[in-house]
Amino acid sequence: MTAQIETTEHEVAQLIVDALHLEMTADEIAPDAPLFGEGLGLDSIDALELALALSRTYGVDLKSDDARNPRIFASLRTLTGHIEAHRTR
Repeated sequence: MTAQIETTEHEVAQLIVDALHLEMTADEIAPDAPLFGEGLGLDSIDALELALALSRTYGVDLKSDDARNPRIFASLRTLTGHIEAHRTR
């Protein structure tokens, strides 16, 4: 039996900052603020880079044509929840 490793919102926020080379700190990403558009302002290229970083770090397989992506990437909180539910590492 393996122990479940908890992924914190701060850990995922730091990954977002590092992977996308954002000029902000992880603490500046509000858990419920939108990641795209008027929120953090990420775009489709950022989504691809972020999906690759999440795959490398957590083993989460995110496909660009997944209909759930708007929900998964809605906010830091929803992204962290998805990682927790689907991580393999």
